[in-house]
Formats: sequence, structure tokens, C-alpha cells
Amino acid sequence: MKQLLIAERFCLIAHVFSMAFGLAGLLLILPRPELVINLPPAGQTLFQWGMAGGGVVYIIFGTAAVAIYAYRTLGLGATLAFLVPSVFLSLGSELLGTSTGFPFGNYHYLSGLGYKIAGLVPFTIPLSWFYLGLVSYIIARAGVGGGKGQLNWVRQIGAIALGAVLLTAWDFVLDPAMSQTSVPFWEFEELGAFFGMPYRNLAGWMGTGALFMSVAAFLWRKTSIKLDRSELGLPLIVYLVNFAFGAIITVTSLDSRFWFPTSLAVLLGVVPAIVLCWIAKPAADDITEAIPSLESALKAEIPSQRVGALRK
Repeated sequence: MKQLLIAERFCLIAHVFSMAFGLAGLLLILPRPELVINLPPAGQTLFQWGMAGGGVVYIIFGTAAVAIYAYRTLGLGATLAFLVPSVFLSLGSELLGTSTGFPFGNYHYLSGLGYKIAGLVPFTIPLSWFYLGLVSYIIARAGVGGGKGQLNWVRQIGAIALGAVLLTAWDFVLDPAMSQTSVPFWEFEELGAFFGMPYRNLAGWMGTGALFMSVAAFLWRKTSIKLDRSELGLPLIVYLVNFAFGAIITVTSLDSRFWFPTSLAVLLGVVPAIVLCWIAKPAADDITEAIPSLESALKAEIPSQRVGALRK
């Protein structure tokens, strides 16, 4: 378990560092080409490699960190029960979207995110759906679960709805940052009404997230999954740093109009994520709940010991 925790932290640090490296390249180096020219050959090679593969690296490290965290806290079965539907259902939505325009609108991927499946969707895209989808759902489930390992249908629906909202709120800053700045990773083929994005893109995000979260919730229905507040550090960090990555690019590279979707993302994503983590069951509650059970066990044990002594 200690080795898993070390690997998890290493991947998380690498995930954050690679995003910071990407931000520095996009915001500080690219606008000043003379800085690249003045670098030694090794530095120029490193920069070119970083700009060409940085998007792939940070997604892979994020996926690895979340996958190890899920295996450590939820177990292999529950991890696969979320990973498989999230990867394959999101890939199906992306392939359908890039081929037909449904459900996200007409768009296509450019270079920078790795090998494209069927020549359409980079392999890293379904991985990002997995790791951001899982942390969004885990945060939502812990917040509405009330410390219960198995949720009733009302709490299940609440967790799925909140998880899908958290995931979609991230897209408010992700899509402008990745499609409308000087170095885009995908392009919409239509001018959307919502700051360059079609409204159906947001509906597609909400629907795709809710779909694979619902499948995972169904597969988890007989599994007791209890995560207290102390175990939500990694999900919250991953959510916040990925939000910050898109938000910083959006507000620094685009005009002041984009402060509105960024503020909306904070209101619908960042604030609820922090609140849900805060209202999740504290670890101390486990001890408090255990005390009455321990007292009952002792009371039941003491009389039986007295009876045994009398018989002797």
C-alpha cells in the first residue's frame, strides 16, 4: 500500500508539473520567439518536445494518478467498473461527434494530443473523460452520500447530476482554452452562440458524463464505497488544477468577454466541489460511530464472563 501511495503522489506531482510546464510554454515562451532562439540546442529540443507532447504527458500522468488512487481506495473491481464505461462511452460519443456533429456540434481535432483513433479522436481524450469524470463523481458522491457506502436511488440521482455538472463546468474554461487561442487543439466548424461554443456542446458534455456515471453507479450498486473528507484530497486537487489550467489560458489569451464563462465555471464547478468535499463525512465520525458499538459489545461480554466465573 505504501508503494501505491508513493506512485500515486509521484504521478500527481508529474501531472501538475507538466501542466505548469505547458502553461509556461504557451503563455511565456511562444509569444516571445527570441527566447527559444537564444536557447542552446538541447533547450530548443526540449521545448519542441514539450510543446509537441506536453498535452499527452499531462493527461497520461493525470490518468495514472487517478487510477492508482481509485485502486487504492475503491478496489480493482470498482475502478474497472468506472474506467471501462467512461472510456468506451466517451470514445463512442467523440467518434460520433467528430463524424456527425452529434452530440457536441461540428468539430475536429488538430495535432498535439497524440495518436488519433480511427483518424478522428486522440487516444488521450477518453482518458481525460475517465480521470476528470471519476474525480467529479467521487466528490459529488461523497458530498451527498452522508457517509453511506450504498446510496438510495434519490442520493444516486443527486450524485450523478452533481458529478455531471462538475464535469461540464470544467468545459466552460477548457473549450475556449483549447479551441480559440493561438495554439488550438481542436476546432469547431460552426460559430457557437455560447462564446464560440454551440449550446449542444454543453448538452453533449452533460449527457455523456451522466451516461457513464449512471452505468458506473449501477455497477457499484452492491459495493460499499465510503470515502470520508480526508480521502478527497487527490480528487479535489486534480479537479482544481485542471480547472486552473484552462481558466488561466482563457483569461490571459482571450478578451474580457471570457471572464463570464470562467466565472460561471467557478460558480458551478469550483465552489460546489469545495463545498461537497467540506460537507463529506469527516474521518472522526467513524470513531464516534464505533464507540456505541464497542460499548454494546463490552456490556454483552461482561455479563457472560460473570456467569462463567459463577459456574467455576
